[in-house]
Amino acid sequence: MPVRKILIVDDSATNRHFLTEMLKRHGYQCSVAATGKEAIEKAKSDKPDLIIMDVVMPDMDGYQATRTITRDEETKNIPVILCTSKSQETDKLWGLRQGAKSYVLKPVDEKDLLSKITAAG
Repeated sequence: MPVRKILIVDDSATNRHFLTEMLKRHGYQCSVAATGKEAIEKAKSDKPDLIIMDVVMPDMDGYQATRTITRDEETKNIPVILCTSKSQETDKLWGLRQGAKSYVLKPVDEKDLLSKITAAG
């Protein structure tokens, strides 16, 4: 199923805006969440085709939110791409073990992100 609706999760308003504008230019519909808890709620209510998830957030980190989303019957089929500045191989492996389909480093390379969105869909 092609990806059309993307939920962008990041505690930084600047990052949410940057990703939203980039993805809208490519025809995606975007919604946003500022926290891991809000991401879980929006995953259930909005049913996005894909989630782009930051890792470092105040209330619940992206690893916890990804684990919750990918293990819940209602949301487990929504692919999650982690989008973070955490660049260690162990960070990436841990993210994938939590259920993420892919991992993108900040600053985001537009072509890299778009190819991972296509691959996840």
